[in-house]
Amino acid sequence: MSHKIKLVNILRYSLVPLRLCGLSAIHVLICISINCQDLNHSFKPGQIWPDNEGRHINAHGGGIIYYNSRYYWFGEYRSPRSAKDKSQYGVSCYSSTDLLNWKNDGLALKVINDTTSLLNPGCVIERPKVLFNKKTGKFVMWFHHELKGQGYNAALTGVAVSDNITGPYKYIRSLRPDAGLWPVNFPEEYKKTGPNDNNLKTGSEEWKAAVKKGLIVRRDFEGGQMARDMTLFVDKDGKAYHIHSSEENMTLHFAELTDDYLNFTGKYVRVLTGESNEAPALFYYKGRYFLMTSGTTGWNPNAARLAVAKNIFGEWKSIGNPCRGTEDENKITFGSQSTQILQVQGTKNEFIYMGDRWIPDNLADSRHIWLPVEWENGYPVIRWYPNWNLSKLK
Repeated sequence: MSHKIKLVNILRYSLVPLRLCGLSAIHVLICISINCQDLNHSFKPGQIWPDNEGRHINAHGGGIIYYNSRYYWFGEYRSPRSAKDKSQYGVSCYSSTDLLNWKNDGLALKVINDTTSLLNPGCVIERPKVLFNKKTGKFVMWFHHELKGQGYNAALTGVAVSDNITGPYKYIRSLRPDAGLWPVNFPEEYKKTGPNDNNLKTGSEEWKAAVKKGLIVRRDFEGGQMARDMTLFVDKDGKAYHIHSSEENMTLHFAELTDDYLNFTGKYVRVLTGESNEAPALFYYKGRYFLMTSGTTGWNPNAARLAVAKNIFGEWKSIGNPCRGTEDENKITFGSQSTQILQVQGTKNEFIYMGDRWIPDNLADSRHIWLPVEWENGYPVIRWYPNWNLSKLK
């Protein structure tokens, strides 16, 4: 029986006695509409994804962790975009037991309405990710952070902590990682300033060649390395890593976090140097690490990229585009940009590609593109399914 038929029957037989109790028909309608709300039974990439309140899930550029039998989804809470809109609210949190139906748990991290705080309204908060630290019992959130009125020049990463998974998270600080430290895989000859370091035109072929040989690393050595699009990853041994676009988005940095996940150890490597990657999503499967990224075309989608390594601090090999659609679909990753590759709890090889289909004129309306990760010759691939459920992963 459909919810509409149920609603009609309930109203037919219940309104009279309820009036005697002082309840009006409108009260009944409100209560029934809340309790009879349709559940989500499948993933429908690109469509409105209603939460338990019937509103489109407002958690963009996000990440999910599993804790105490529930999934928790953290993301950018966006208002309709305007010329002045940046982060006016903070980081949202949703929870679910089935990955389909999500409860809005409110804002986990709020901007601080204080001009002395770096986290004030109007700053940029992007790609928040949360980890649970078993040693401290704390939940740790990292995010890409830009300062109010400075565009994307600050290139900071921020950290916050909470005793409860849904928050509130206490903002600790923002910084550029690894100040005064060289990457582990940085050749000795790269540490010397080049004769043309200050005379190269940004974006030129000479500049790109110099970036590969450490131009930006040398430039930012004292103040710390740039950190923009980011993700977090916990390895099998419990070590956590902060993966971020650095060096003017030309090179990825894999930086080891301290045991409490609240700072950097100073051990980091450059990955895919000079190849211009952002939107990193890292996962592990059968002895290999897989990294999915996008190119750097702003809000516009581009072709996804896949790389693989046997050691997280080892050599990364580019594999190509993991998408398996039409030529046009492959060029734009089905109209999305990666944010996480989520492993389904309790499985060894079931993963979901999580991406964002950005709508720059209304970021709150940006759509979630979730697709099953399939395998082809030992490598992950993504195909388009307009309507699917978890059985597809099996």
